[in-house]
Amino acid sequence: MPAPPKLSDEQRLAALEKAAEARRVRAELKALIKMGSLTLSEVLEKSDSNEIISRTKVLAVLESMPKIGKVKARRIMKEIGIAESRRLRGLGDQQRAALVSEFS
Repeated sequence: MPAPPKLSDEQRLAALEKAAEARRVRAELKALIKMGSLTLSEVLEKSDSNEIISRTKVLAVLESMPKIGKVKARRIMKEIGIAESRRLRGLGDQQRAALVSEFS
């Protein structure tokens, strides 16, 4: 296993801040979905323009939706043909349409 890259203190601090920001944005996104303030189609729209949201896993988004648990989210993804590790930016047009129609 290769050694991690050598980073200066400034680079390490910048990377830590960037990671913390990404976690904060994803947590806010999931909270908004859970409250019902954001629909799945709105999340997909936002993922087109927001790099952090586009890196969010589809499974995490579905599990955040009201009345959708881990089992149901996985079942829906399997029926549509979406891998569990897929991120929002990796969804194809047909997969997006199938998800939106499933939850509309």
